[in-house]
Amino acid sequence: MHAHHAEPPHGGHGHGHGGPAPRSSRRKVTLVASILAPVLLATLVGLLALWPSSSAMPDKLPTTDPDAVWVTAVVAGVPDAEASTVPAIVTAVPQASLDRLASQGADPIAVGTDVTVNVGSEQIVAGMRIGAAMRILYLPYAVGDGGPQSPYVFVDYDRQAPVAILALVYGLLVVVVARWRGLAAFVGLGAAVAVLGWFTLPGLLTGQNPFLVALLSAVTIMFVALYVAHGVTVRTSAALLGTIVGLAVTAGVGAWAARAAELNGLTSEEALMLPAYVPGLDLHGIVLCGIVIAGLGVLNDVTITQASAVWELRAAAPEATRRQLFSGALRIGRDHIASTVYTIVFAYLGASLPLFMLLVLQEQSLGVSLTSGSIAEEVVRTLVSSIGLVLAIPVTTAIAAVLAPSGARAAVEAGPLVPGPLVPQAPYFPLAPEALEGQDPAGPPGEAGARGEGQH
Repeated sequence: MHAHHAEPPHGGHGHGHGGPAPRSSRRKVTLVASILAPVLLATLVGLLALWPSSSAMPDKLPTTDPDAVWVTAVVAGVPDAEASTVPAIVTAVPQASLDRLASQGADPIAVGTDVTVNVGSEQIVAGMRIGAAMRILYLPYAVGDGGPQSPYVFVDYDRQAPVAILALVYGLLVVVVARWRGLAAFVGLGAAVAVLGWFTLPGLLTGQNPFLVALLSAVTIMFVALYVAHGVTVRTSAALLGTIVGLAVTAGVGAWAARAAELNGLTSEEALMLPAYVPGLDLHGIVLCGIVIAGLGVLNDVTITQASAVWELRAAAPEATRRQLFSGALRIGRDHIASTVYTIVFAYLGASLPLFMLLVLQEQSLGVSLTSGSIAEEVVRTLVSSIGLVLAIPVTTAIAAVLAPSGARAAVEAGPLVPGPLVPQAPYFPLAPEALEGQDPAGPPGEAGARGEGQH
């Protein structure tokens, strides 16, 4: 008794998941390029037209007293709650601080000096661990004034070392697990931060249209992030098209919601300060821009997942119709919707626990609390982002089902739009043929006979 196996097409060798993937048809590549090329061109034109001028930027804001200097120290003893002070030892004095002291004719500060630091009572109540690093200000004009106060003032803890360690561990884990794709994701993330720092924030500060700034920023970030992290392929292009549709929906719904809900942006200390330094600032527009930018990560996640699901199902069931591909991948998308909504909501709840604890203590209804102030802004942001990503899932799935390779030799990856992807493409392990519900029970060619013989 033996099983019959399907012969490889065209008399070639069997195609394993480690072999070369077939290229998408020239017609599909042309179709994708004809849609994305005008979008890319319009984005570049928009960036050039709205690129903020450095001369139009508001003046920089001083963060400290012009005569004060920064010093780093560590807590050296138990705080004095009555005097609101804590003993400390100076551990570092930046060269800029030494130069400023020299220009003022003040005595330099030596590393290792024992000092007394003025600290707010709330910090003492919260607890100050011995050995904790602090960023403190030294006020040279307070020396020798005859008062009891120390010239050293606590500003914040110095968290650079632990944050750097966490970032390093995270980066190493991503590169070790995801390899080239993880490294490419960091490159895309760096490009996204560059777009925000060089275009988005300066554009808002110089009075550019917030709606256009948000859309241009989001589309630019997605073009770079998706293609750098996942390669310039038809599959990635399908995800990008779905992402652009989701962004358009998010921006449109967000523009209406920000006005209808009267979200004026005056919900934080920073937002209240901005108009004083940047007259004429459109805070409504800044809320809208925040809504669009906030949804980028989750939107990118669901669209690339849906496109990948279609390609995986195609590799698992080469004979499946495009309708079957769409139905199977959409079932995966429905599960993703539920988990994504949880992610968005719990991320905000976790970051705002003190605020919600205060709400529990207030004597007002839950409905009023959720539609007031900064909470209303976050609720609207969550709802608008969720609407965009929910609609992006079926749209991306449909686009991917149309663009997916066809035929018995279809593999997970489509051929590149340009010679070679930006990063090495790791092989994918196709799912079992039974993973696609609704497929012909006989399965792919060659399997029916094997099952039939196995039953006798």
